[in-house]
Amino acid sequence: MNVPEGLRYSSDHEWVQVDGDSARIGITDYAQDALGDVVYIDLPSTGTSVDAGSTFGEVESTKSVSDLFAPVSGEVVAVNDELADAPERLNTDPYGDGWICTIKMSDAMQLDGLLDAAGYTALIDG
Repeated sequence: MNVPEGLRYSSDHEWVQVDGDSARIGITDYAQDALGDVVYIDLPSTGTSVDAGSTFGEVESTKSVSDLFAPVSGEVVAVNDELADAPERLNTDPYGDGWICTIKMSDAMQLDGLLDAAGYTALIDG
């Protein structure tokens, strides 16, 4: 599985790329592999407030439907609208074109509760 360094990871299999007080969110390579072929994604709306650990969308694949959980609290400030027409990008490029949304964090200290690449690798290998 691809687990890039420099990102933070939730135990719910979302990744976080931090840029100042913004956090770009997506699902991990492990998650997309477990889901199988993604056919639909329910994206959050820009301006939506989210709480860490709460559901902010869902991904539907040929195997199942899975909730997306916010790894940090804040406001959704950008959404990857291209996923509406091309949800398969979650499979083909989960860390690039398959990003889901960007959240302006209300509490950057929540990042301390997320895993680094080594910790996430241990989680999925365990």
